[in-house]
Order: sequence, then C-alpha cells, then structure tokens
Amino acid sequence: MFETREQVLERILEQKKPVCPHCGDVMNLWEVPPITVGDGLGWGTPYLYLCFNDECSLYKQGWDDLKENYAHTASYRCMNYPGTEQFELIPVFSNQGGRGQIIDEEILAEQEIIKEAIKNGFAMLAECFVRKDGPSVLRILMDPAHPNRVRKKAAEMIGDIGDVEAIEPLRNAKFGNDLVQKEVDAAITKIHATHFTRECPFCAEIIKKRANVCKHCGKEVAGH
Repeated sequence: MFETREQVLERILEQKKPVCPHCGDVMNLWEVPPITVGDGLGWGTPYLYLCFNDECSLYKQGWDDLKENYAHTASYRCMNYPGTEQFELIPVFSNQGGRGQIIDEEILAEQEIIKEAIKNGFAMLAECFVRKDGPSVLRILMDPAHPNRVRKKAAEMIGDIGDVEAIEPLRNAKFGNDLVQKEVDAAITKIHATHFTRECPFCAEIIKKRANVCKHCGKEVAGH
C-alpha cells in the first residue's frame, strides 16, 4: 500500500530511535537528499537515521582509512534504515556533511501537532458516523485545516452515509491532494449507487438512473 511521506514519518516517530553500534549514541533522524548516492537506485525510504557523533570510532577512523586506501579526504557516518537492524555506511566529506538534512526538534514538534490533529479528527468522524451525520462529515472533508488523513477518511465516510445533496459540493471542490481526491471520486460513485441516481450528461443535474428524460433540462438521456 502506498504511503505518503507524512505517513512514513508518522510511523517512524512511533518507533524507538536506534543507537549507533560503534559509539552507543542515539542516532539522528535524517531526511534523504533528492540526489542519490552510490549506485543511483535511490534510498528506498524518505528518512534514515545517521550518527553525527564526531567522536564515533567509525567516523574518526574513517578519515585515515579513506585517505590511506583511496587518497580521499572523507570519512563515514553510520546509517540505519528505520524500523530495522540494518546498519550501513554513508560517506561524508566534512564534519558538516549531511547535517542540513537532520530533522530537528521543531519539526518533530510540528509533527506531534499534526498527530494530535489527526487523533482529534478521527474522534470527531467516529461520532459523526454513529449519528449518521453526513453534513458534519462533509464540513470536515471541505475544511483544509484538517490533516489530509482526516479528510481522506471523511471522504470514505461520506460515501457510506452521504446523500445526493453532497454530490454537487464534492464535484465543485478542489482538494489539492490526489489520495483525498481519489477517495472523493469513489464516494460520489457510491452515493449514486446507493440512491440509484446519476448526473445528467447535458446539464449535470442529478436524475434517476433509469430516467429517459432529464427533469431539469428536458433532454433525452436514455442511452447516455
């Protein structure tokens, strides 16, 4: 299943940070750069953990090893793939190399705010579903202040409990997120199926699925 960067980061933040096996320091969460390193096949994840301890034995010894064996002024940092015991090496060419991609505490705090907003949004949706309150679900879906995960869930829910009056605002809205939009399109299809309706191909007004003539524009719709 496809995960957005936000969902990957949220999953990683729920895990315990790894410890560098060379020095025992807690490793830093690191956002991979857009340019690949090595074989050019990509990192396979938008986030990694790196050890930025300048006293790490791997890092300190790396300068001598690379100078002696490859005549390069460079060293290694220990790298970990989140959620695994897989530790590898990544080259750096100064003690500042890669530090620009460290995800600092401010960003992590922002992510905590997003997580809380998602939790609250899901709680609101659960209450709406119990009450079969389609209009409230629609308002949550239309509100860009809610995280996309909440809006995606609201779109899925409106397909289950929404009525035909929800279709027009859903058609006219711009959601700015492909996953949310995909769920909205599926919801519209589901609402039509539930209420045996469709949209007139000429005037776009909602009509009965088996209608031969549109009651709004008067055009024949049989076969369309």
